[in-house]
Formats: sequence, structure tokens, C-alpha cells
Amino acid sequence: MVKHAFYQQNNGHLSYSPPKYLTPIAKTCWRKVVPFLEATNRVQRIDSMLVEQYCVQYQEYRNAYDNLQKEGAQQKIYRSLQDVQTGKVIGKDFVGWKKNPAVGRLKDATQMLNTIGIQLGLSPKSRAELFKTVQSKKEEGSTAKSIQEFFSNNKKQ
Repeated sequence: MVKHAFYQQNNGHLSYSPPKYLTPIAKTCWRKVVPFLEATNRVQRIDSMLVEQYCVQYQEYRNAYDNLQKEGAQQKIYRSLQDVQTGKVIGKDFVGWKKNPAVGRLKDATQMLNTIGIQLGLSPKSRAELFKTVQSKKEEGSTAKSIQEFFSNNKKQ
């Protein structure tokens, strides 16, 4: 039996089942996003890697958010006090605060979600732009019709 190329598998549509290697949160994201994308008829199977990236970034976003909820936006910084003779740690001194690295991860994941979401048409603005593109293509008609009209208009002159 001849195996189909990747983009032709599943009749060119995205699989409703998420890849097995995704985490549970990323799989949930896949199950929410794919039915919407398939309903718009704007994506194909070859776009599955982009959808996968979106779901992984959503997982990163959730992980960073959960960490911020537990640890807060700032973390305490301590300096260890050592015994001069034995080298053992005998105490800690509070020296200040530092930004939780999850803040940066949350920001990066949000930016990636926005970037990939625009490519997939997941924001109101990107959907409006895609709709305008489709409408203008419908209004333009086919190239063959345009050529036919051009030559028929030139014959009359």
C-alpha cells in the first residue's frame, strides 16, 4: 500500500487527536483549538506543527502563571554565613529581592501565543484581516475571467 505524504494524510485535515507526546494541558489546548480551526477551513494538515507550537506555548504560559501564583513576582535573596574555622553554613542574611524568572517566561510565552495565534487566525483582528483577504479574492474573480474581459473589451474598440 502506498503511503500518503504527510500533508495528504487525514484528507489534508488536522487530526482531532493531539500528539501523544504533548502534556495534558497542551493536549487540552489542542482539543479546543483544532475544531475551531477546522471549522474555518483556513488550515491544513501541514499546519499541525504550528498548532503544536501554539499548544506548547500555552503550556509554558500556564506553567509560568502557576509558578507566579505560588512564588510571587519577586523572590528573596539570601547570602550564606559560614563559620570561618569549619566552613559550615551557620546562618543566612537577607540581602534583597530579585524578579521571579517566571515573569520573563510568562511574557515570552504570551508574545509567542500572540504571534502564532495571528498566523492561525485566532485573534479578532487576524480573523478580520483573513476575511478581508477572502472577500477581495472573491471580488477579483479568476485570472481567466479577467483576461477574457480584457480581450473582449479591446475587441469592441
